[in-house]
Amino acid sequence: MTALPRLPRRWWILVAVMLAFLPVVIDMTILHIAIPSLTVALGASGTEVLWIIDIYPLLMAGLLVPMGTLADRVGHRRVLLTGLTIFGCASLLAAFAPSPALLIGARVLLALGGSMIMPCVLGLIRKTFEDERERAMALGLWGTVGAAGAALGPLVGGALLEHFWWGSVFLINVPVMLVVAPAVFLLLPRHEATSAGHWAFGQALLLIAGVIAVVYGIKSGVAGTHAWAVTLLVLGGGFLSLAVFVRQQLRSPTPMLDLALFSHPAILAGIIMAVVAIGALAGVELTLAQELQYVLAKSPLQAGIFMVPIMAAAALGGPLAGHLSNLFGLRAVASLSLVVSAVALAFLAFADLHNPGLGVPAMLALLGLALSIGLTASSIAIMGSVEAEKGGAAGSLEATAYELGSGLGITFFGVFMSSVFSRTVVLPPGLSPAQAERAARSIGDSHVVAQALGADQAAALIDAARAAFSTTHSVLLATSAALIGGLSVVVFVMLGRYRTGGEPQATPE
Repeated sequence: MTALPRLPRRWWILVAVMLAFLPVVIDMTILHIAIPSLTVALGASGTEVLWIIDIYPLLMAGLLVPMGTLADRVGHRRVLLTGLTIFGCASLLAAFAPSPALLIGARVLLALGGSMIMPCVLGLIRKTFEDERERAMALGLWGTVGAAGAALGPLVGGALLEHFWWGSVFLINVPVMLVVAPAVFLLLPRHEATSAGHWAFGQALLLIAGVIAVVYGIKSGVAGTHAWAVTLLVLGGGFLSLAVFVRQQLRSPTPMLDLALFSHPAILAGIIMAVVAIGALAGVELTLAQELQYVLAKSPLQAGIFMVPIMAAAALGGPLAGHLSNLFGLRAVASLSLVVSAVALAFLAFADLHNPGLGVPAMLALLGLALSIGLTASSIAIMGSVEAEKGGAAGSLEATAYELGSGLGITFFGVFMSSVFSRTVVLPPGLSPAQAERAARSIGDSHVVAQALGADQAAALIDAARAAFSTTHSVLLATSAALIGGLSVVVFVMLGRYRTGGEPQATPE
């Protein structure tokens, strides 16, 4: 294959894959701002709401590695175009879903399309930019799109919900895909180097089943939705499936997942960093979106505007990370960015959102900037540690970490939030046992119950729910700060053998 870094069109290829990536990352966060409207419109329970949010990253986590390997086998362009088509059709189905169950089903299809798009984006960047410094800048720009797109989600969602129904947050993807798919078709090279071997469909199913069973077992265990015997049985089946998958990969001459990738400290550190940081950030975003609308009575657009500082600062973090990593090295940039993120979250944990002043917007901006820099530095290290032909597999590993982190973060934060809420809320008298049981589950359930009550009783219930939800604010954000602060130490230690530019130091004899 001709060396691509000197091709004049390499930056146009970058534009094409970033356009393909943008709707996927926006879809990860745009739903957060729509949850209050969606909950009331569909009458969704707290559990159904968590599944509507969580099924997307849960399935993505199981699909990304097989799809990344498939892209390395048959070509990133072909898999990317297929993923864009599925994603657009699934968005149309989700927009008009009449019930929570059908919306969850549409989110399953969205996960299938997104799992084809994400590893192809990173794999194409790795193939197109062989020069290390150019690749750092390209990944920095990609990080800008990812961070800004995720932060842009609440603002876009708020603007749509100001004028349209909740389904508009999905319908917006359709015209975007009608523009992006032709651009990808025209700009991406039709011939590319691929890896040898066949895509083992059975191994892919084994990995998907194992990941889903383990994550579902963790979710049900934390939430207490099943007996412990059932939870342990699901977890045991999941771990057994993963063990068989690992054994197959070690014995196969052309494995779906090259387990040697985990021997790179940069790759392992990046995966751990992504799981914890994205998990904490997803939980924080979900908490803020609900508090701004349920407690502070802001409209979806006002809540989206409140989060603009995160979006604006995150847009700067990507290219800045590429420049800083070239100057100071991965270890310093990744670790310090996480420390700054923890400080910002600790400040927000005890801030008064009713009177934000200048401090809250400043800390939101600092949080967006720091996490964007840290996560982009992680991407630079991961993609710089593999050969171009394995770019799809490495990219799928990184994307899997993001999805697992997001899914588990929403699960743990949601369950923890529900637990604190149910222990704290003081329900007004006069509710039936069924109404009281549902109203105590979450603030969203309280609003659904309030719709069937008289005006005075409904107002009393909503006031009680607001007071209970506010008590969780400091605890949730402080927990996130502690997690990310601890992660900074782990990353600093794991990247100790890496010099400036991410190259490993020679191991002493």
